[in-house]
Amino acid sequence: MHSKIGKVLSYIVLVFLTLVFIGPLLFILSNSFKAKFEISGDPFSVPMGDSFVGLENYVSGLALSGSFSAIFWSFVITICSVAGIVFFSSMTAYYLARVKTWWTSALYFIFVFSMVIPFQMVMFPTVKIADSLGLANPAGMVVLYLGFGSGLSVFMFVGFIKAIPLEIEEAASIDGCNPLQTYFRIVLPMLKPTVITVAILNSMWVWNDYLLPYLVLGPSSKYRTIPIVVQFLVGSNGNRDMGALMAMLVLAIVPIVIFYIAAQKYIIEGVAAGAVKG
Repeated sequence: MHSKIGKVLSYIVLVFLTLVFIGPLLFILSNSFKAKFEISGDPFSVPMGDSFVGLENYVSGLALSGSFSAIFWSFVITICSVAGIVFFSSMTAYYLARVKTWWTSALYFIFVFSMVIPFQMVMFPTVKIADSLGLANPAGMVVLYLGFGSGLSVFMFVGFIKAIPLEIEEAASIDGCNPLQTYFRIVLPMLKPTVITVAILNSMWVWNDYLLPYLVLGPSSKYRTIPIVVQFLVGSNGNRDMGALMAMLVLAIVPIVIFYIAAQKYIIEGVAAGAVKG
């Protein structure tokens, strides 16, 4: 009897949490098909009848100057940044996990310590240095994201690599593999769960990031990303096109949600392997 009650309560809690997380997404999706005045008047209603405007809000949002360019640069910056973070942090983690010296241990703890430093503490010096080095462009953003994203990534990769038996790498060495060949042919394929987890976490962060691109690239840059363009839907005196705003938010959410759903089965496996075993 008690087990049945506990199971029912568990289901109720899970349904509630599901609604809490999915509710905002459904709210944005529903309002993206409604007239802007209807959104302000009755935001929780279902778009039906005169309130349903179809794809009109999406057309209005995409018609905004720089929308297609923002989508393009968001993809470029996200893909290049995530690829760089995965590639360089995994190689760094492999070296830190296998070379046992005092300075590799110190370097590892520096990476770990970087995870607890709030961005706001280094925000102004980062912007000043980026400006002086000419990093106010997509390539510069990739470099900055590589710096800020390496801490957690190295931490997760080191934990997983430590769990890989050394005998496997020794066997590869006997077969004639040098350290680079061992890494690319043996270690990297075994890192697949953690690679996908790191890629997902960093993709969600880079794609949705507003503050760093806004500070480094600037609101008037030709390299603006989607979060920066969305703010231009808010006019002077607080006026805003709510329909177009909701539509652009949907377009910003959909790619990362699709990527997350496609690779979600690797997340728990990768987090457990990278954080617990290490």
